[in-house]
Amino acid sequence: MGQQNRYRVIVSERATQMLISHAAFLAQVSPAAAERLTAEFEKKADSLEIMPQRCPWLTGEYIPRNAYRFILFENCYMIIFQIVDDIVYADYLVDCRQDYRWLIR
Repeated sequence: MGQQNRYRVIVSERATQMLISHAAFLAQVSPAAAERLTAEFEKKADSLEIMPQRCPWLTGEYIPRNAYRFILFENCYMIIFQIVDDIVYADYLVDCRQDYRWLIR
């Protein structure tokens, strides 16, 4: 087996702030759940170092075709990212239970 290409993963300031916001909200109900959310985010983001193309395209009426991909974690959260050369840019973190149409405006 050959060595797989590794991608560099860069989490945007926006995605980091979104994670902080979701974790802070969750911590009001369950600090353990907030910690799990943060740990799972890190694990999923790190997993994008290898074969990020395995993740499906994000589709929507106003989303540029074949621009963004997504990966789900913790049942209802989604990291939205794009791949440019050998870098994965994690741009957004959204709770799929919320309306995130603002993203495509």
